[in-house]
Amino acid sequence: MTEPTATPLDGVSLVLADLDGVVYKGPGAIPHAVDALIRSGETHRVAYITNNAARTAASVAEHLAGFGLPVTADDVVTSPQAAVKLLLDIVPVGSLILVVGGEGLVHELELAGYRVTRSAEDQPDAVVQGFHPTVGWEQLAEASYALHTGIPWVATNTDWSIPQARGIAPGNGTLVAAVHSAVARLPVFAGKPEVPIFEAAFERFGTREALFIGDRLDTDILGARRAGIPSALVLTGVDQAKQVLAAREEERPTFILGDLRELHEPYPAVQRTIGKDGAHTVTVRGATVRLAGHVLSIVEAGEHRIDLLRAGAAAIWDSGLQIYGLDVAEGLYA
Repeated sequence: MTEPTATPLDGVSLVLADLDGVVYKGPGAIPHAVDALIRSGETHRVAYITNNAARTAASVAEHLAGFGLPVTADDVVTSPQAAVKLLLDIVPVGSLILVVGGEGLVHELELAGYRVTRSAEDQPDAVVQGFHPTVGWEQLAEASYALHTGIPWVATNTDWSIPQARGIAPGNGTLVAAVHSAVARLPVFAGKPEVPIFEAAFERFGTREALFIGDRLDTDILGARRAGIPSALVLTGVDQAKQVLAAREEERPTFILGDLRELHEPYPAVQRTIGKDGAHTVTVRGATVRLAGHVLSIVEAGEHRIDLLRAGAAAIWDSGLQIYGLDVAEGLYA
């Protein structure tokens, strides 16, 4: 049997990485992430895309540089930057914008020539909303007051949660949902899984030959697929084995990685066979699973646990069956 030689990095010139759950959780770097990204930079352009609107691109770059990554602000594409690009098509430069969020949003708006307010009483021309840990009821209420007049509303992203050092916390999507409940309409979104943030990156770096690395199926992987580029889900953040096995077709990654070291390793091929009884057997290196009817069982666990997940995901995804209708061996996700 010929061993696979292609890695997830083959065939692309640009590596785009998410931050929370991929490079770091809270203040600390995720094991192996920094070394793997530095190594990637030896052969590829490496840049970063983040839905987190709390900080400026410069502060994000400073944070990453503190881990030893060679990063400048030009290497960071933020959801506030994508939101401003959207806003330029909606209201003219010089308009007054009510901001729900922090410095990351304010900086990009003012850089583009917009004026900023925090009060609906100033009769703003639009509302732009992004995550910041200080956002509370007062800011959400001001947005609601302003939006009841019918002005445009742009939100940086829809992430329902955000990984932190202590665990998973509410993200911007939950804050947008609070305002949505009050005003009965939705904003235009700029960040993942929407395409504008990817288009901003393609324009800046001059190529669409990119691999996107993320930790969430519903934002990172869905966004990459909408943008038409391959994706790698790394299991160091929000989504884990259960979510991978249950992934909707539009949220299925090109590659499944245990950690970022696997960017540089040959990605194993998936081998499929159909038995005379109609059972579907899938093998990834030493890991083999068998789907017979609605029962997915483990035949061989293999040496690498990630291969068992890859095999199980391939079997389920090939079947076209819904995960809730299957009896899945616990060893595939426990």
